[in-house]
Amino acid sequence: MKKSISTLILLLASAAQAHIVLAQKEAEAGSAYTAVFKVGHGCDGSATRQISVTLPPGMRAAEPSPKAGWTLAIKPGEISWTANTEADFLQDAWYDEFTLRGSLQNEPGELWFKVRQTCVKGESMWAEIPAAGESAKGLKMPAAKLTVTPSATPTPAAHQH
Repeated sequence: MKKSISTLILLLASAAQAHIVLAQKEAEAGSAYTAVFKVGHGCDGSATRQISVTLPPGMRAAEPSPKAGWTLAIKPGEISWTANTEADFLQDAWYDEFTLRGSLQNEPGELWFKVRQTCVKGESMWAEIPAAGESAKGLKMPAAKLTVTPSATPTPAAHQH
């Protein structure tokens, strides 16, 4: 019994770390932002062969970073990286990062990046967004969250005559 409880605790701890998350979770409103998506696993033991990111409305002019062995596809509102060959797959036990850069909205708030992880067997849709005012902690498949903070440089006041 004791061994099964410790195994369960380890499984829960690893599941808590299993999400695809952003390396930098906060950025200033109106700034250029480099989104680095940290991928630390496959789909239930299966290697990852594609990562597709749905851009939130507050992210503009996004440009992906190329990745050796992966082909980029850019559609309006979505960027995908697809492994060229089986040798390029991101194995379940391996870690990697997928990067894009763009401009952020001028208003503070939260931006949620939905990520589809397609594996050799199966798919994980990291796309759950909590209701307003709720935490993402209880979600099983949360989207990657970016908190957009107020700009440090004040916007110029309207010129009055």
